[in-house]
Amino acid sequence: MLEILESARRRQTELTGFIRELVECESPSDHPAGVARFVDLFAARVADIATVKTFKGGAFGPHLLCEFELPGRRKQGRLLGLGHSDTVWPLGTLAAMPFRQANGRLWGPGVLDMKAGLAFFVFAARILRDLDVAVRRKVALLINSDEEVGSDSSRALTERLARASTAVLVLEPGTGLTGKLKTARKGVGGYTVRVEGKASHAGVDFENGASAIVELARQIERIHGFVDLKRGLTVNPGVVRGGTRSNVVAARAEVDVDIRIARLRDEAPLDRRFRALEPVDKRCSIHVSGGLNRPPMERTPAIAALYRTARALGAEMGVTVEESMTGGGSDGNFTAALGVPTLDGLGAVGEGAHAPNESLLVDRMADRTALLAGLMKTL
Repeated sequence: MLEILESARRRQTELTGFIRELVECESPSDHPAGVARFVDLFAARVADIATVKTFKGGAFGPHLLCEFELPGRRKQGRLLGLGHSDTVWPLGTLAAMPFRQANGRLWGPGVLDMKAGLAFFVFAARILRDLDVAVRRKVALLINSDEEVGSDSSRALTERLARASTAVLVLEPGTGLTGKLKTARKGVGGYTVRVEGKASHAGVDFENGASAIVELARQIERIHGFVDLKRGLTVNPGVVRGGTRSNVVAARAEVDVDIRIARLRDEAPLDRRFRALEPVDKRCSIHVSGGLNRPPMERTPAIAALYRTARALGAEMGVTVEESMTGGGSDGNFTAALGVPTLDGLGAVGEGAHAPNESLLVDRMADRTALLAGLMKTL
């Protein structure tokens, strides 16, 4: 591992240049042309080491699969790297938030989440090829274009490739400034609860109205009661809409609710509780839509074994590799739910994902790249 780490350190300037190219090719989820430019750029930069294939992304940009050509005969199975090209940053963000290197960090929109992680994976493969290190399995990288907006167009592709893979390495950033790997993630979903009431004049005919807003307020209090922190279950009424004017008893109101579950077995009971909501004011009606979008990534024995392998590789480099559980979701939720061993958080170490201070620690670039190379070699 020390030879791999030293090679990563020697290539850090080149790696930084690649990350800069990726960051400066803006690729918001809602801009298919920008994502397509990113895919073209990435494909061109790996053409000497991988064969590439694109898949249509529906209303989003194309998905990209890179299959690397690495040393080693008689490879058995496939190791799948998993990432995404899309970012939460609108086109033009670079004008106010340019890529830069300062204070021991790289800064810029999407640098942490997760363009650096994609670059690390490519350079890990390059290091193995340059050092002529044989790998046991085929190595591929899937880059989806819609992860930040739910993965609707990419989920089936991700699951199909994962089922045919021995393990999945997810290139999302690590947790915190120590870069803890992620061995568990909560499942993520959402409901919209809509109340239909009866409109009336608030001054002239108040009693003839049935306020959807008042009824929704009662229902929100009930929904809040679904929270069970001991089970890792959270329910957050995050957006409320309703009414037309203050002098009209509201005929309609609705709330968007975020849900997070730590265990898949909690999904069905929670769904039943949402579907069983009944109005206090019988003149109102309640309509519920939505459900779980990403199943939870539960820490299985196979995931724990992957983590132990990563921890041992880190120790060979003198780097402490820790693990964490997070409430956020990734495409790794899908692969883990299939029973495919999945290790997440293998990307950059930094802070500020989705925030103006998005940045990564330069002095953690080499060891993260080397860790990925070690996993490619060992798994």
